[in-house]
Amino acid sequence: MERLNKFTEWAQDKCLGNDSVSPCLYDEYGVNLGLRDENGNGVLTGLTNISKITSTAIKNGQKVPADGRLWYRGYKVENLISSLGEDKLGFERIAYLLLMGDLPDEKTEKEFAELIGACRTLPTNFTRDVIMKAPSEDIMNSMTRSILTLASYDDKAKDTSIANVLRQSIQLISEFPLLAVYGYNAYNHYEKQQSMFIHHPDPTLSTAENLLMLLRPDKKYSPVEAKVLDTALILHMEHGGGNNSTFTTRVVTSSGSDTYSTIAAAMSSLKGPKHGGANIKVMEMMDDIRDHVHDYADKDAIEAYLDKLLEKQAFDHKGLIYGMGHAVYSLSDPRERVFKQYVEKLVVEKNRQEDMLLYQNIEEIAPKLIARKRRIYKGVSPNIDFYSGFVYEMLGIPQELYTAIFAIARIVGWSAHRIEELICASKIIRPAYMSVMEEKE
Repeated sequence: MERLNKFTEWAQDKCLGNDSVSPCLYDEYGVNLGLRDENGNGVLTGLTNISKITSTAIKNGQKVPADGRLWYRGYKVENLISSLGEDKLGFERIAYLLLMGDLPDEKTEKEFAELIGACRTLPTNFTRDVIMKAPSEDIMNSMTRSILTLASYDDKAKDTSIANVLRQSIQLISEFPLLAVYGYNAYNHYEKQQSMFIHHPDPTLSTAENLLMLLRPDKKYSPVEAKVLDTALILHMEHGGGNNSTFTTRVVTSSGSDTYSTIAAAMSSLKGPKHGGANIKVMEMMDDIRDHVHDYADKDAIEAYLDKLLEKQAFDHKGLIYGMGHAVYSLSDPRERVFKQYVEKLVVEKNRQEDMLLYQNIEEIAPKLIARKRRIYKGVSPNIDFYSGFVYEMLGIPQELYTAIFAIARIVGWSAHRIEELICASKIIRPAYMSVMEEKE
């Protein structure tokens, strides 16, 4: 290994020299880095009936920034959540909508929820023989290994018929909470030397309720906790076909690969800190701000420290205020608007009003500060990651599980896009790269 390390350290400079492409060439050949143009618009790569995102409006013939909107199967997400009322949990209902394309009636909704509950189980000894055998701090890696191993227990793993893929999707949606929580429990016991407990899921409980019950030694949770987590899961469930992990799902599906390999690839995309790990960076940033700003009502002190963040003089020196801005949304993120009202209820129950004051002041100050200091083509607003980490922390969810919670929700959207890709597309997705290499003798 020492010999290998010495070689790679020497070879690193060769890679840096021979693999670098001049930035001016991207402009010269009209290549959109990240598949987005200079205005942030995505390169059109497909069509979908599953969801829709908008962040602009037409006024006087001109495209202008507007409040963000998110639709699931034609329904505005805020209307779907408000239709549930104050107490009803809706993860299973909205999962049905995304998978099937329409809202279930009362009888169908009950049957689907019961089916999810009945499928919330793992093969005999799977927890002991697979999850417990190689515990890891990286719960996403642990889950991905488990997903690929589940293929060995499926006699029809390679069958890509719609009925079979739908069956696999429902099972994975049901199993994801177990893969995440049991993976964390194994790591917490074997690596952090904490007490071990493994609860069995309750098929009569919702996904959010099972998550809270499985995570807690006493299995207890409040209705407000369950409602807030359920809302978070619904809001993270789907976000258009253009996000990195969903596009990965489409690409791998187009190759003809099986469901387990496809979802494992999506998991590998989501775990990247530029995608699913954003709320962890928000929490780390907030801890840093608390260390330097002691009066959460002092807006001048908050603004001064946020200015240091933007000037790369504080925290991770990246010049970013995490949780602010989005690749698509401009004036507002509809998920954040909806989520905030539920966050406020949990804040009251947990007596965290002082922390909420800090969040609210940052939410007010940061967009104005960024607008003054950055050349931006659209507005800046808080995204859902700004509050989601705060909520998970109030719920007692360890940071190692934050991205896994995202996956527990997004598996629904991935599954819907996989099915749509199988039905509508017949070609492998194969983009082009222009070679700029120098020809040699």
